[in-house]
Amino acid sequence: MDALRSRRIEGGEFAVQGLGNDYIIVETAALPAPLTAEGVRLLCDRHLGVGSDGILLHETPSGAVPGAAARMRVYNPDGSEAEMCGNGIRMFAKYLRRTGAVAEDAFLIETLAGPIAPRLMPDGRVRVHMGTARFRSENIAGGFAGSGEDVVAQELPVDGERHLFTFVDVGNPHCVIPVDDLSGLPLDRLGPVIEHLPLFPNRVNVEFIRREADGSISVRVWERGVGETQACGTGAAAVGAAAVRLGLAGSPVRVHLPGGDLDIDVAAGWQVVMTGPAEETFTGSLSAELLARLGWKEA
Repeated sequence: MDALRSRRIEGGEFAVQGLGNDYIIVETAALPAPLTAEGVRLLCDRHLGVGSDGILLHETPSGAVPGAAARMRVYNPDGSEAEMCGNGIRMFAKYLRRTGAVAEDAFLIETLAGPIAPRLMPDGRVRVHMGTARFRSENIAGGFAGSGEDVVAQELPVDGERHLFTFVDVGNPHCVIPVDDLSGLPLDRLGPVIEHLPLFPNRVNVEFIRREADGSISVRVWERGVGETQACGTGAAAVGAAAVRLGLAGSPVRVHLPGGDLDIDVAAGWQVVMTGPAEETFTGSLSAELLARLGWKEA
């Protein structure tokens, strides 16, 4: 977008997608008023608004990350704010380069999950150092909180069923569950139940995974605050780390998502690097009617 810049709002929107996971990028400085949770829900609504899996806000760095080129904030369609978005960060990196906000192919971006370092590749993909995968954090409670033990292949009772799950925090929390069958999985039932378990005080993203014969991993994703999505970058990073930890795959891990594939490198100390595509889908302007429903006025 020259997103919502100059107020048509002037307002062009910049929409991007990565493996079918689509976002609207908004320039915070160009907004005529603060973006509220209600406004996020309306913009993300595919019938009443623009339609997307979330909104990425481009802000001036706060100074918390020295040398950061920009700050990215992530909002889910339900209006909640997420710490990070792996697909979103690839889109955001290409957006910064396309709009001239950065001149280099490698730079730092500030997020609520800390500094993220993307690199634009010659083949059009984006390689992102996602930081350290942790198998315990403040985002898991219950008997695991403060135990000092990694939460790997632990039992998780859900709706009378028992699954083995591995907890992975890659800046946001993930519950990774190996299964034998993905196609018949009732994700629309299990996903929201697991997302809201008291075990996860800040809710959780859920990935059901299946190991393929070639050592790659297929995934279905239930994103916190979104629902089932075509892809999730942080989810793929968490899956890669969990698959290596569980002995299901070796690094690099090819992760198959409904929208396409991501390559996950898992290095010493559980450092995780993700490589995948991102592309612009359209730019546009918000109508006077939608601006009015958002409580904003045209210039």
